[in-house]
Amino acid sequence: MEDFLTKDKFLEEHNKLSPNNLQVTFALLTKFQEEKKPLLKDKEWSNKLRMPLISWILTLPKKEKRTSKKAKEEIYRDYPQTKF
Repeated sequence: MEDFLTKDKFLEEHNKLSPNNLQVTFALLTKFQEEKKPLLKDKEWSNKLRMPLISWILTLPKKEKRTSKKAKEEIYRDYPQTKF
């Protein structure tokens, strides 16, 4: 029989076992719970939900990461115009 966990315990165990790019927050886990209601019966969380959660995380759009102001300036540098 599968051991059922609380949402907090599931989150803790998932993040302990996952690399940084697959770790989730409580808010993201709640969003997963809302979108995948048929997978979740009442408030029962189990390790069987890790694979669907990981698949769902991988389908999320990636946020554009901005680095420092200096990196932005290097990308959009104005080069002097040459005359021909």
